[in-house]
Amino acid sequence: MTRTTLIPLFAAGLALSACAYNDTLGRDQFLIVDDRALDQQADAAWAEMLRTERTSSDAAANARIRRVGERIVGAAGLTDRRWEYAVFVSTSPNAFVLPSGKIGVTTSLLALVENDDQLAAVLGHEVGHVVARHAAERYSTTAASSIVLSGVQGVAGDYGQAVGAIGGLGAQFGVLLPFSRRDELEADRLGVDYMERAGYRPSQAIVLWRLMQQQREGSTPEFASTHPSDTTRIAALEQYIASRGWS
Repeated sequence: MTRTTLIPLFAAGLALSACAYNDTLGRDQFLIVDDRALDQQADAAWAEMLRTERTSSDAAANARIRRVGERIVGAAGLTDRRWEYAVFVSTSPNAFVLPSGKIGVTTSLLALVENDDQLAAVLGHEVGHVVARHAAERYSTTAASSIVLSGVQGVAGDYGQAVGAIGGLGAQFGVLLPFSRRDELEADRLGVDYMERAGYRPSQAIVLWRLMQQQREGSTPEFASTHPSDTTRIAALEQYIASRGWS
């Protein structure tokens, strides 16, 4: 059997063996990246950020993200890990949640959100990515593509090289492999689920995205971005929240 014949057969076998159903999303996912390896990379990225980025010692700000974060991760059922929180000094409004149990929020985002409900919307969205295993899914797809493109020259060796290549993200964790439009909309829905479960107002997620829309200058058209446009995101959230009868 030639290598040309082997490649599609190997790819098909890999896809079948790595297909897992995600009850939360109601769809199958392609997952070949080990969660422990992903957690190790996340921990390394977190340590690098704490070493290289300036963090805020503002007690009120740190207490705020911990208070809201604990309610959201509790609502998401992620109490099986030891959560760490940090406020990073930055002029860019941003937040992230790493699958190993790390939550980072920038000072600019805390200045932007008008209340804890809107902060919960941001953290709920990011926690949604963790529950949905979007990072593992993106890593798996990239790793599989690397293996197949390499021509399957020693399957085990190539697998290790592929995982190693996508593993060294350091502080750029989650940037080199951006989430897809589908991932973002799934995280939006999960985020408002966790908001409601934690006692926050889901409708504030819509207010938040309108604020974000106003903040953006020269927004990238949806067709040129991996993220849905703010207009698409707001419309989808409005429809979903209305379908659940929430306010």
